Amino acid sequence: MKKTLIVFLMVLLLGLTGVFFIIGYTGTPGPDTVALNDAVMTMLDNDDRTETARQMIQHLEREYESMLVSAGKRDAALRVFLSAYTILIVTADLLLLLYCQRSILAPFSKLRQFARNVAMGNLDIPLEMDKHERFGAFTESFDMMREELKKARENEHAADRSKKELVASLSHDIKTPVASILATTELMLVSVRDDKEKAQLERIESKAGQINTLITNMFHATLEELQVLNVTVAEVHSTAIPRLIENADHKGLVKPFSIPTCIVLTDIVRLQQIFDNVIGNSYKYADTEVTIHADFDGPFLMLVIEDQGPGTPEGELPFLTNKFYRGNNAAEKSGHGLGLHISKTLLEDMSGNLSCENHPHGFAVRIRLRLAGPEIIVES
Repeated sequence: MKKTLIVFLMVLLLGLTGVFFIIGYTGTPGPDTVALNDAVMTMLDNDDRTETARQMIQHLEREYESMLVSAGKRDAALRVFLSAYTILIVTADLLLLLYCQRSILAPFSKLRQFARNVAMGNLDIPLEMDKHERFGAFTESFDMMREELKKARENEHAADRSKKELVASLSHDIKTPVASILATTELMLVSVRDDKEKAQLERIESKAGQINTLITNMFHATLEELQVLNVTVAEVHSTAIPRLIENADHKGLVKPFSIPTCIVLTDIVRLQQIFDNVIGNSYKYADTEVTIHADFDGPFLMLVIEDQGPGTPEGELPFLTNKFYRGNNAAEKSGHGLGLHISKTLLEDMSGNLSCENHPHGFAVRIRLRLAGPEIIVES
C-alpha cells in the first residue's frame, strides 16, 4: 500500500508540475505595454489626429491578435497535456485495479472459500496461496490451523472409536456370565419345590433377562455406530420364521399362528435379533398374549405382531423407532430406546421396513420382509 500511495502522489505531482510549467512557459496572454506606450508617444507627436487614431486602432488590433494567438497556443498545450495526463491516470487506475484484484481481492476470495470448506468440515482441502505474496504469512497461519483442526478431529474420532470398541468388548464379555445366571436359574426352577424360592428364582430370571436384553441392545448399538453391524441377505424359506419367533418367545405368550409359504430375502441371524427385540418389548410393556398375523403385502411378506397392552399415545408413534427415544409409558421400565431403532435399521438393510401402530386392543408392530423375485413360491 505504501508503494501504491507513493505512485499516486508522484502522478499527482507530475500533473501539477505540468500545469504550472505550461502556464509559466506560455505566460498569461496580455498586451505588450512597453510597445503600446512607445506607439502612443510616437502618435502624440503627430499633428494629424485622424491618422493617429487610425494607427492606434491598428496597433491595438495587432496586439489583440497576438494575445489570441498566445492564448490558443497555451490552450492547445493544456489540452494535449490534460489528455496525456488523463490517459496516465486511467492507466494507473487500471493497473491499481489489477493489482488489487491479484494481490488483495483474489487472496481474500480464496480465503472465503477456504473458510466455507472449514465450516462444512472439509479439512482435506488446503489453502493454495503463495507464501511470498503480500498475505502469504497470514494465509499460511490459516492453513496451519486447518491442519491442526484435521489432526484434532482425527484424534477425536480415534478416541471415540476406541471408547466404542471398549463398550462393545465389555458388553460382549458381560453377556457370558449373564447367560450362565439364566441357565443356572432355569435348572434350579426345574427342581425347586418351595413357592417362595420359586418366586425368587423367577424374579432373578426376569432381572437377568432384562440385563441380557440391555447388554444386547448396547452391544449392537455400539456395533452399528462402528459400522460393523453387517447384514448378509440371502433367500430364506418362510418355514424358518416360526422357529425364530419360538426362540424369542421364552415366556410362551405367543399364540399359535401360520405363515404363507414363500421365500424372503433376509439375514437369518439379524431376523432373530429383530424378533427378540419386538417380542421382548411386548413382554416389558404389555406382558400379555401376543398374536401374530402373516399375509402378503405387495412385494412383501408382512408380519403383524400384536399385544393386548395399553398401547402408545398417537403423537409418540412416529418417534418410537428413533435412536434413544422412549415413550412416556417407559419411564419406569429399564431400557435405552434402541431395540426398535436397531430392528428398523436392520430391516431396511434387508430391503424391508418396520412400523408401529395402535390397534383396538393394544399395540402392534408391522414387519415387512422383501419377497425373493416377482413370483411367490407356494407349496401344495
